[in-house]
Amino acid sequence: MKKMIKFALLAVLALTLAVSAVGCGGSQSQEQPKEPAKAEAKPKLVVGADATFAPFEFTDPKTGKYVGFDIELMQAIAEEAGYEMDLQVMAFDGLIAALQAKQIDAAISAMTITPERAKVVDFSEPYYKSGLIVAVQAKNNDIKSFEDLKGKKIAVQSGTTGAMHAEKITDKDKITYFTNSDQALLELKNGGVDAVVNDYPVSAYFIQQGNNDVKLVGEILSAEEYGIAIPKGKTETLEKINAALKKLKENGKYAEIYQKWFGEQPK
Repeated sequence: MKKMIKFALLAVLALTLAVSAVGCGGSQSQEQPKEPAKAEAKPKLVVGADATFAPFEFTDPKTGKYVGFDIELMQAIAEEAGYEMDLQVMAFDGLIAALQAKQIDAAISAMTITPERAKVVDFSEPYYKSGLIVAVQAKNNDIKSFEDLKGKKIAVQSGTTGAMHAEKITDKDKITYFTNSDQALLELKNGGVDAVVNDYPVSAYFIQQGNNDVKLVGEILSAEEYGIAIPKGKTETLEKINAALKKLKENGKYAEIYQKWFGEQPK
């Protein structure tokens, strides 16, 4: 009889320990799941641009945001290259100085690749083919070509190839320099100058926005190619940007952005 009682007590003790063990396991299963590890932040790419050069970069009057072909393309390049883009807006003639001072990592602002600029900054592969054109008031029938600008008053944007060409055809005291192209074209509209020498797509876009009192004359002056400027020596950044640009051209994203802003396929 004593043996049976002892056996029963052992059985109860064993059952109690088993239930206790199950209870402990249950409390562990109720623990809060651990938060998933956060993705590492992307390295920042500080990009400079002059947002007064529609349709390449400008301020959307409805939203106040910076938009344009260059802005959208650079955003796509940054994403493809694994960067987070930080856009810094500044005057065009200050972009190269900012690159040299390492204040920005890149500049995209319809900047023509020239031998002079290539001495102080590096350029990506070309991303847009352009050229210069002469704009005059629609009622002007005297100026029909670049050669007709001799002795005329010309408005240009400082630091541009348009300014360089104007200096070749007329005296410097007859040239009015502006910090952006819209100011130069408005000076023409107001009759302050006889002509504007500027990038063809920018002047054409200005007219398309309802400025029918301005017209383009003559042939496109020069074949130019735009590039993304990088500080000298930043080889890794340059290689990543070139690789991303190539990828976007291959997968159709570049053509999609181009079509959106220019209404045609890339040339």
